[in-house]
Amino acid sequence: MEIIWVGLITGLLGSLHCAGMCGPIALSLPLRGNTPIEKVGGGVLYNLGRTATYAVMGAIFGAIGQGFQLIGFQQWISIAMGVLMILSVLLPSMFSSVKSNNLFGLTTLVRKGIQRLFAQRSFGGLFAIGLLNGLLPCGLVYVAIASAIGTGDFYMGIAFMVLFGLGTLPMMLGINVLGNMLSLPVRKRITKIIPFVVVIIGALFILRGLALGIPFVSPPKQKMNPEMHLQKIQDNGHKSALQHPCCAADTTQKTVNAPDISGACCHDSDNPQTP
Repeated sequence: MEIIWVGLITGLLGSLHCAGMCGPIALSLPLRGNTPIEKVGGGVLYNLGRTATYAVMGAIFGAIGQGFQLIGFQQWISIAMGVLMILSVLLPSMFSSVKSNNLFGLTTLVRKGIQRLFAQRSFGGLFAIGLLNGLLPCGLVYVAIASAIGTGDFYMGIAFMVLFGLGTLPMMLGINVLGNMLSLPVRKRITKIIPFVVVIIGALFILRGLALGIPFVSPPKQKMNPEMHLQKIQDNGHKSALQHPCCAADTTQKTVNAPDISGACCHDSDNPQTP
């Protein structure tokens, strides 16, 4: 569970990268209205649109990670995602084609859609711009997607990506409303921190996959084993049957039948009523 909060930290620190990549779009947003409340509201809608797209990505890739977990590959997937994150920093040339890839012309279509929405100057248009903006190629988003897979859970994947999006909100909203709050040289210096953040996240996922039993960092192997979760469910069901009032009174009974949903005693099957 603690791993999803890494998404918020990634978003907060990575928002400086977002300021450089998506800053031009954020600065030129057609914010509707003249009052500060209207401008802030428009900026929030744009950023919530991005976060909504990230949430959908989290659902998709979290489900993929959960599939790997169910077939027992969760530890290896977590380690693989961590290794990929570290390699993306140490050997960026290996991933340069991925960052610039225009998958089936999708990036071009997204950019054209954003340009058309700029002419609407409406709150709905601002939200839609955010939705499309979340689909643009971004190395930091790829790191977050890899993390969503590494969580190995549908809901945790969503939570990770939502927290990631919310983490980028303060910086991006500031750019929307106030313009460039930090000078370009300052942003460049701070952006140099991002590779270290990616390496740290990658190391956390590797440690998580190794299942070393370190609290909050590397859970024991039993907690990552899907068979243990199934066994726990079965044990809880058996315990419920044992705690049924009519069963608890008879300690000599060797076998315990599950209580009938009608409320009848589970021993009734041993004493059939004669007509």
